[in-house]
Amino acid sequence: MSDTLPSPARLFVMAGAACGFLGVAAGAFGAHYLREKIEPRLLEAFQTGVQYQLVHAVALLAVAWLTTVAPGRASHAAGWLFLVGIVLFSGSLQALALSGVRVLGAITPLGGLCFLAGWIALLLAAMRA
Repeated sequence: MSDTLPSPARLFVMAGAACGFLGVAAGAFGAHYLREKIEPRLLEAFQTGVQYQLVHAVALLAVAWLTTVAPGRASHAAGWLFLVGIVLFSGSLQALALSGVRVLGAITPLGGLCFLAGWIALLLAAMRA
């Protein structure tokens, strides 16, 4: 069964690549389409979501590498925390900007906490390498 599941390194490279691709696409969408369609503060929120998505897409690539040199719970946790952070933080900001539903902003801090915890987990994994 383990042959059917991707290794943690492969999983986090694929996730980082997908998040990077989607981040670039979302950034282009915001710059070329949304600029004319939504108010500036919502566009700023959208762009903040894109920025954090792209930064953490690269962080996922670092996690993928670290899982090969320091496999363990901390490196795996970092990857999952970054992924959840992208969905909650970036996703909620982008959804808020597109929908105008303000309650989505309440989700954003949870994603931020995931990012912070992910960076701590990455630090711990690196210290153990």
